[in-house]
Amino acid sequence: MVGPGETDCASITAQRNRADRLMRRCFGLLAAFGRARDGVAAVEFGLLAPMLLLIVAASLDLGLAYSAQIKVQQAAQAGAQYALLHGFDSTKITTAVTSATSLSVNATPAPTQQCGCLTGSTVTLSGTPPCLVTCGNGVTPGTYVQVNAQASYTPLIPYATLLSSPTTLSSQAQVRIQ
Repeated sequence: MVGPGETDCASITAQRNRADRLMRRCFGLLAAFGRARDGVAAVEFGLLAPMLLLIVAASLDLGLAYSAQIKVQQAAQAGAQYALLHGFDSTKITTAVTSATSLSVNATPAPTQQCGCLTGSTVTLSGTPPCLVTCGNGVTPGTYVQVNAQASYTPLIPYATLLSSPTTLSSQAQVRIQ
């Protein structure tokens, strides 16, 4: 007979057998889980989906920024084209720049008119019209109009180093009017 607080060998053996069966069952379930392939694609997609969405959003955002830069450049070119066709009028050139696109574009700094000498493919600007001084190469100086355009772009995703928020997009166009 076994007294209080004492256990017999049969009960210890029974407890060990139950523990062994429980351990085998747990390891069996783990092994079965390791061999299972159901839902693996869903888990992989769940892990990769946030990265894919971030890549798509960043591509969209940079595409929108590039599109806005093109619109700013077109606005500056519209101001230069106005000056080419109608002569220099700072107010009307500014209006041509701001109304050239649906984007909120500013003509800053204001359009300027300067004398310039063409040397090869570069223009050396000097002074304001009337252009009375002859260029160093004997050519008559021309009157050039410089048009600037700027717009602010706020990225969809706040990038740490690539784009500050908001980013100023700017462009410049220069045209000889005389």
